[in-house]
Amino acid sequence: MNTLTKFGKYLVDRGYLERDVVENAYKKMVEFGEYSAGSLAKLLEDDFGVPHDKVFEALAKHYAFPQQDIDVEHLEPNQIDACKDILSKIPEELKKKLFFHKIFPFNILNKDREALQVLASNPTEAVIQEIPEQTQYKRIEIYWTNLRTIEELIAKIAPQKNEFLALLEEAGQILSDIDDGSGGFELNEHDLDEEINKSLLVNLFEGALIEAVHRDASDIHIIPMGKTTIDIYLRVDGKLQLWHRQEGTPPEALSAVVKDRSIGVDRFERDTAQDGFAQRLIDDHLIRFRISIIPIVSSEFERRFESTVIRVIDDRKVITDFKKLGFQTQAEQEFIKSISTSKGIIIVTGPTGSGKSTTLMAALHHVINPTVNVLTCEDPVEYVIKGARQLKIGHKMTFELAVRSILRHDPDVVMVGEIRDKLTADIAVKLANTGHLTFSTLHTNDAPSAITRLYKMGIETFLLAYSINIIIAQRLVRKLCVHCRRPISKEHWPAALGIGLTEEELSSGNIFEPVGCPKCHNGYKGRVNIAEALYFYPEVRDEIVRSMSDINEERIRTIAEKHGMLSMRSSGIARMREGLTDLTEVLFATAED
Repeated sequence: MNTLTKFGKYLVDRGYLERDVVENAYKKMVEFGEYSAGSLAKLLEDDFGVPHDKVFEALAKHYAFPQQDIDVEHLEPNQIDACKDILSKIPEELKKKLFFHKIFPFNILNKDREALQVLASNPTEAVIQEIPEQTQYKRIEIYWTNLRTIEELIAKIAPQKNEFLALLEEAGQILSDIDDGSGGFELNEHDLDEEINKSLLVNLFEGALIEAVHRDASDIHIIPMGKTTIDIYLRVDGKLQLWHRQEGTPPEALSAVVKDRSIGVDRFERDTAQDGFAQRLIDDHLIRFRISIIPIVSSEFERRFESTVIRVIDDRKVITDFKKLGFQTQAEQEFIKSISTSKGIIIVTGPTGSGKSTTLMAALHHVINPTVNVLTCEDPVEYVIKGARQLKIGHKMTFELAVRSILRHDPDVVMVGEIRDKLTADIAVKLANTGHLTFSTLHTNDAPSAITRLYKMGIETFLLAYSINIIIAQRLVRKLCVHCRRPISKEHWPAALGIGLTEEELSSGNIFEPVGCPKCHNGYKGRVNIAEALYFYPEVRDEIVRSMSDINEERIRTIAEKHGMLSMRSSGIARMREGLTDLTEVLFATAED
């Protein structure tokens, strides 16, 4: 094929990418009627998993943009002040657009006091041309800078503001205890309304929502800790962290604010569990929040306290490119092979918070196209999937009715949120055996035990053997911060040797442990999966059929490992060898192994 663009040829000739990757991207680009170098670069990043900096550095060199390297941590105070002065002269809406596209107006160039130096992770981004149109800076010079540096500059010089927390800080102590004069505590609805109205508790709640998004938290926990104390935790990278302690405030007051500012919950109901939701426009993006409220018992027996957990649902986090899930090579290849057929069941197992939904979302996006009817049955529906028809479970549409209805709705691909009983399992097997690709989850510790679980639900072994394509068991472990990690200390060598690492590996300096720095959370930043992928090879199917009434999980595991399946522990050790995680995380995640 010799129809590549000049930039496509540049990528191949300079050794940035293999020719077949660029050709496939070019074909896809042409389908959408795009021909520019910037479009090719974005497509390579979004659909082919090429790292942003790799493809856009090549783009910058292709167009001869100069490169600027900056040590953000050691910026001079006068440079920071100069940046702030430049930003103060840029309209707020334009500034938001620039930051969204990772563009940073950085400096007034000495050689020409009218020329503004603009740093961009994509120097061809069209929004850059709005700077001379909307500001006093009529001449601009564009420099390419890597994505991390741009993000660090924004965080250091123009951090995202949380106006609700700013108001909260200005107000100081915002609530006082309500005392009935006798030392006892008597709370009624009138007192509660006064507390809410005279306080800035609304700012505390709204500020917590914004802070959770800014800190990339998955959940917010609001917990009563006594008569007048409330703790608010954020779950970041799978771990709860105390974010704010509010004292001098009755917990019922904050619960009432949460209910007032949510949809689907009753402010005056305090004796039963409630589920609701909220949505907010944060940083120009609509974020949804799923709210769960349950009554809890405390030592304050005369009080009716409630615990609140808020799940942050940010569509920007949805991974649509399967390769970006980061599965290890064989697991990824077998998973793609399993979902590239027209029938069979794909099961993802693991405890709550192990990334099952993320994996299923990416797998669904891999198979969705206009020629297939994709139906999902979830409780609740968290993410809207473009190209799928999603069934919402409610009082009238029960889970059982929804699953039965799917069969009559001419599906090609089905996702059932969870196989929870024999009915769901039977329908999944029926769908698979009648030529449908079916996705679902189970709560089991490993892949082989999922087979036993389904058998105990009442599914015959021959149906299990020939309806399932693959079972993926996975966990999420925290990633080590690349800025502060250090080689594992000798005191931890015995434990590392005990799980299969060698002295040569430990002494090489390539097995790390956490330290902690301003850029991370106690030595960790982000998470990565570890997984075992039980692909149903013919030998695995034969073993299941032969098992009859006694499924031998260890025999199935042995067969799968002969074909190259990594156990959960082995997958974790491989992540350690890659320098991604540490001994503590692997041992914690694979404690049952």
